[in-house]
Amino acid sequence: MAISHVTDQNFTAETGSGLVLADFWAPWCGPCKMIAPVLEELDAEMGDKVKIVKLDVDENPETAAKFGVMSIPTLLFFKDGEIVDKVVGFQPKDALASVVQKHV
Repeated sequence: MAISHVTDQNFTAETGSGLVLADFWAPWCGPCKMIAPVLEELDAEMGDKVKIVKLDVDENPETAAKFGVMSIPTLLFFKDGEIVDKVVGFQPKDALASVVQKHV
């Protein structure tokens, strides 16, 4: 499954079922650029277990504010629409994979 970009309008629908990793990011954010290929690898290896979506916080401030996202990248893990975990800042793939494993 490919990583999809979501908006304020479709965020709830896209994170409502199953395990979803939502990446709150912005194009100007250095650590966000560093984590992007990590998320691509995670999607390639674990895409059957977790859906990955990206939300540009500059273009979609409502959703970022709703979840209290203050610094980016912030990764929120949703299970059937409920937040089950949160990771702030760059993380290596192994660390993210272990969070996914915890919730599958």
